[in-house]
Amino acid sequence: MIIKELEKKANEIREDIIKMLLEAGSGHSAGPLGMADVFTALYFDILKHNPKNPKWDERDYLVLSNGHICPVQYATMAHAGYFSKKELMTLRKFGTRLQGHPHSESLPGIEFSSGPLGSGLGQACGLAYGLRMDKKKNFVYCLGSDGEHDSGVWWESVLWAGKHRLDNLTLIIDRNNIQIDGYTEDIMPLEPLRAKYEAFNWHVIDVDGHNMEAIIDACNEAKAIFEKPVCIIAHTIPGKGVDFMEFDFAWHGKSPGQEEAKAALHQLRTLRGKIKSEHE
Repeated sequence: MIIKELEKKANEIREDIIKMLLEAGSGHSAGPLGMADVFTALYFDILKHNPKNPKWDERDYLVLSNGHICPVQYATMAHAGYFSKKELMTLRKFGTRLQGHPHSESLPGIEFSSGPLGSGLGQACGLAYGLRMDKKKNFVYCLGSDGEHDSGVWWESVLWAGKHRLDNLTLIIDRNNIQIDGYTEDIMPLEPLRAKYEAFNWHVIDVDGHNMEAIIDACNEAKAIFEKPVCIIAHTIPGKGVDFMEFDFAWHGKSPGQEEAKAALHQLRTLRGKIKSEHE
């Protein structure tokens, strides 16, 4: 896809996220909306994957550590052809494959179940290490949140990946500066985040998490790094595209009501129209 088509796709995914959360009556809004550009870039440009054969041996692996933002992964997977978009409306309902946190035994294409925050990077490290032992060329992408850095096990994984020079591992951090109780720098300051990863022998790239071309360039750069894991710090706006959600940590774990969803969809559709006209 060309950049303008990716941008349009990301906005369509945002619209589906709002619809899914409204239908479910619960779930997380801010993170999924903020990461729509990153997920779109991954599934429509960066990842080697096959929606018709999710267990394809040559696929790249995606591990979602902060599983509560799974609406964005589900919506992107549906748009990519893993399952029907109609199924998106079953989010969080009894018996659904689209659980509130991803479950690998329920939905083909989900590599690991996630829920306990801080655990996904360790899973990704083990996967990357095993692939290297087997002399496989697959890449592993781990997506995690800035708030997960409050967990000690996360830093153990950062240290371990640096020691073992896992150059087949790329971590993408959703640096949106919020977590459930407030702003990250008020709760447990993370800065200087880049310097911390570099001290642990990681190659670090800062990127605007809403600049599609920059996201793709960063992931391509990551593939060229030798003997170091790569950390892409994606600076994102929580609730991106919906003005009353943006930067507001109250929307971390909150779903919209009828009127809020109506207003959000109006804004996102207007934005989609602007994206289309800007590139015509």
